[in-house]
Amino acid sequence: MARKQNDDLLIEDELAAAFLNDDELTQQQATQTQAPAASDSAWEDNEDDFPGQLAVDVYETDERLIVKARTAGVNKEDLDVSISDGILTISGTLSSGDDTDATNWHIQECYWGEFSRTLALPVAVKEDEVEAVLKDGVLAISFSKIKQEQAKKITIQ
Repeated sequence: MARKQNDDLLIEDELAAAFLNDDELTQQQATQTQAPAASDSAWEDNEDDFPGQLAVDVYETDERLIVKARTAGVNKEDLDVSISDGILTISGTLSSGDDTDATNWHIQECYWGEFSRTLALPVAVKEDEVEAVLKDGVLAISFSKIKQEQAKKITIQ
């Protein structure tokens, strides 16, 4: 992968991409491009307007559809997973666990706060046959797929 001249900026972009949707990421990049010397206060003002977006992997096996998401640092009590009409929503809160009153930040790269991800599942699933497991910072949600009948040949008479 080609590296940008400023490797720190690349890392920052990758972190932002993990939690922002395309519109928010484009807006953030445009802001950085248009006003590189601007204060970070503009970003801080908008920070509460949009929850972070959770990055997911979605794949299927012969029998199951699996959705995986990195949720390191999130307690299962702080996660909400729901499905309705083939639309899966995962939301929660990532707490830093540190309630100190910091007065002077030197580096702040970690995302803390609310996150959410809603996606349409790519195949039909049995919504009542689902298993969700949080292990080692990875949320794995596994659905039983609905078998689609093969098209039947119709004889023309």
